Amino acid sequence: MKLFGHPDSGHAYKVKLCLAIAGISHDYEEIDIFSERDSRSPEFKQQSRFHEVPLLIDEGKAYVQSNAILIHIATKYKVLGAENDQTLTRCLEWLFWEANKIGLCLPQLRASNKFEQFRLSEGAQHWLSARYRHDVQILAAELSDRRKFILGENPTIADCSLCGYLYFADEAKVAVPPLVRDWLARIAGLKGWAHPYELLRINR
Repeated sequence: MKLFGHPDSGHAYKVKLCLAIAGISHDYEEIDIFSERDSRSPEFKQQSRFHEVPLLIDEGKAYVQSNAILIHIATKYKVLGAENDQTLTRCLEWLFWEANKIGLCLPQLRASNKFEQFRLSEGAQHWLSARYRHDVQILAAELSDRRKFILGENPTIADCSLCGYLYFADEAKVAVPPLVRDWLARIAGLKGWAHPYELLRINR
């Protein structure tokens, strides 16, 4: 199993974190996502359908799109929520929610604030900021019963997906509600956890 990613990709971080906390051995190659696509490694260019990270190669097959990869890992190894159908269904609900909510607005806000080439218009920034504030409050409300993780006592791929870009919240210049901060701290306490800039960098 081999993962291709980059420290600036919260989507790649979701997958790397999943593999790390599940204790699944794998190789890793860092792809310079700011480079010209033609300059990237031949294996990556050949296998990455959308020319994006993350890319996972498992038993010779290529898997792309972070949440789809999370589902593949969880179901193959019966870990992180895939131990039974009921929990897996709840994970899938959160993965689809994340893709159209936090996973839509937060990466764009972060890119706009960190990288000049991705600077958004004032109107787009305002709209995405409002979307983020709405979405993160839904997440906070879900955690208001003080559960450890999003589905209860144990971490799942839903946690991996939802937290992917929230560890970059300072770079996005957005506020993280206390209940969400506490949940992120509990994820950070898991064996195998590291910040994206550490977990996805080869020379750790």
